[in-house]
Parts: sequence; C-alpha cells; structure tokens
Amino acid sequence: MNLEALLIFLAIGAVAGWLAGLLMRGGGFGLLGNIVIGVIGAVIGGYLFGLLNIHIVNGLIGSIITAFVGAVVLLFVIGLFKRA
Repeated sequence: MNLEALLIFLAIGAVAGWLAGLLMRGGGFGLLGNIVIGVIGAVIGGYLFGLLNIHIVNGLIGSIITAFVGAVVLLFVIGLFKRA
C-alpha cells in the first residue's frame, strides 16, 4: 500500500466514523477516534455485506457507505455493552 492509498483509506475512515458518530451519538469522536471507528467499521461493513451477498458500487462513495454502515453497527454494539 503506497502513501496515497493509505491517506485515502484514512480519509474514508474519518468521514465514515464522523457520519456514524453524528447518527448514533449526535457528535464526532475527534479525528483519531473517527478514523479508528471508520476503519474498524469498514472491516465490519465489508464482512456484513459479503455475508448478506450485497454488492455496493465500487469507488469512493461505495467505500464510504460500506464503512459507514459497519461503523453504525459497531457503535450500536458498543452502546449495548455500555448500557449493560
């Protein structure tokens, strides 16, 4: 992975984490927190969409959607454990 691909990957993670934070909590988690949530969300979203055999259009928007859905699922699960 070259530097450009890494920066794009981190930017997608930051956007997806920020959007998920707005939806689930009403605010972001800071730059580093958004990146971590978004990157982990991208892995979860890719796994879930593969498991459900859902194909999202490749590209920047598809990557952000996949990471966003995974980040929302991640924050939902974390919220369940925090309340318990």
